[in-house]
Amino acid sequence: MAYVPIPKDLDKIKTKVAFNLTKRQLMGFSVAGLIGIPTYLFMKKYLPNDVSIIVMLIVTLPIFFITLYEKDTLTFEKYFKFFYLHKFYQPTKRIRKEAYLEAKKKANQRLKSKGKTIKKRPKGSKKAKNKERSDK
Repeated sequence: MAYVPIPKDLDKIKTKVAFNLTKRQLMGFSVAGLIGIPTYLFMKKYLPNDVSIIVMLIVTLPIFFITLYEKDTLTFEKYFKFFYLHKFYQPTKRIRKEAYLEAKKKANQRLKSKGKTIKKRPKGSKKAKNKERSDK
């Protein structure tokens, strides 16, 4: 009987659509072609042929990179999103929660020891409050 190895992680297996390419790769190459070919034809009028091909490659290489890049089963968009959130939205220096609570408790104790309390506003309408003030 023939032995066929079956991978344990089925997330890494991708379905091929056409020309042994995935949907993502087909879309990426199509977008690169739709941007690259007009760029080449436009530049060919004003620049020599070899320079216009280099310009076309420079324009399309980022699209090829985004299409083909994958790290730890994350596509470029997801990986870039996590990288951006980590760099700009998460604090670089972590604050210990216990230290924060201790500092808050000490600040509250200082306020209590000084005798500062928050005065509560009397209930009722503004007219009643004004009347009480005028009576005093």
